[in-house]
Amino acid sequence: MTVGADVSGGGPLRSSGALLLSAHPGPSIAVTAIGTTLGAAVGCSLAVCVLLACALLTGQLSIGWSNDAIDQQRDVVAARGDKPVARGAVRRTTVWTAAWLALAACVPLSLALGLAAGLVHLLAVAGGWSYNLGLKSHWVSFVPFAVSFGLLPAVATLAAPRPHWPPWWAVTAGALLGVSAHLANTLPDLADDRAAGVMGLGQRLGAPTARLVAGLALACAAVVLAVAPPGPVGAVGLALLGLTALLLVGAFVLRWPEGSRTPFALTVAAALGVVALLLVRGAALG
Repeated sequence: MTVGADVSGGGPLRSSGALLLSAHPGPSIAVTAIGTTLGAAVGCSLAVCVLLACALLTGQLSIGWSNDAIDQQRDVVAARGDKPVARGAVRRTTVWTAAWLALAACVPLSLALGLAAGLVHLLAVAGGWSYNLGLKSHWVSFVPFAVSFGLLPAVATLAAPRPHWPPWWAVTAGALLGVSAHLANTLPDLADDRAAGVMGLGQRLGAPTARLVAGLALACAAVVLAVAPPGPVGAVGLALLGLTALLLVGAFVLRWPEGSRTPFALTVAAALGVVALLLVRGAALG
């Protein structure tokens, strides 16, 4: 199949599947699940958790779709066969339409959580869009990830029965998770990105340094969650810390072939360990 060829005439089912893949469903579902679980941890009712999930999901879908629509030409040049819009499996106009519809749905869904929670979530979504629209090509490319991930606990706590700002350690851990996720995500495509003129922080640091900084950020997040919240970390928390450490060694100490996505997969697993630690400490969010 020629990358960039229009094969969108393969039927509604095929086109719908391609559209779904263009939304980056893995990260979208992961962020939605994390935010919703945090909402449950701080005492949100079932109805509020459902509303929170809908707001988070539509926001993430809008970010994912806009990313693929904006990057279509760059992905075609890089022969990104994993990008449905680049290989012509779904039309760019369709992806753009889906992105704007998701964003339009995200606004009232977010504000229905309460003015503070809604505005904070929309700010986090704006961070994702700002990355797609140009910040990804600058050294401050990590900022949208740090801000958006750092605000995720705040969306949950501000939607709680007794709205409040989360403690500093939750925001800090979220921001560190965002920085780590950003840098790890750039590793498999560094060469293609540089060739396309995308010079974000990861591309400027280079693979070895970016990998090291990503691992350190994730390790720091785990340490913050282990020592900063009140109360002992507990046996489960210690087990999660140990697992996270092993995964980080696999992702950032062991050597992998150029372009391998294994370090990213291990980083995602380590990030899930850190997220699980955050959920274990969720009671301290208030």
